[in-house]
Amino acid sequence: MLKFSEDHEWASFDGEICSVGISPHAVEQLSNIEFIELPEVGKIVDRGDAAAVIDSVKAASDIFSPATGQITKINDALLDDLTSITPEGAMGNWLFKLRITDITALDHLMDEDVYKALVG
Repeated sequence: MLKFSEDHEWASFDGEICSVGISPHAVEQLSNIEFIELPEVGKIVDRGDAAAVIDSVKAASDIFSPATGQITKINDALLDDLTSITPEGAMGNWLFKLRITDITALDHLMDEDVYKALVG
């Protein structure tokens, strides 16, 4: 199941594990990404908490957790090479994985069609 937030994160769910990344629209808006700060594995986050930060030539942007849970994995490859975070590659580049503690609290997320209508 793939969902999107109003803050332009995507969340792909496989049971209680959620992979989180940023949408192609977000990558386009950020432009040239220069640095990424990912959360620590084991960190507990609440829905809406800033879990990661992406710095670009335009701005620093918080990446918010779409759900409450515990960080189980980060995409270490992105720490060494940010070139794969492009509008074309955004959906294939998760930033972190989260073990969700309340799978029922995801009503605030949108399906892909609703998100595409939001961003035009």
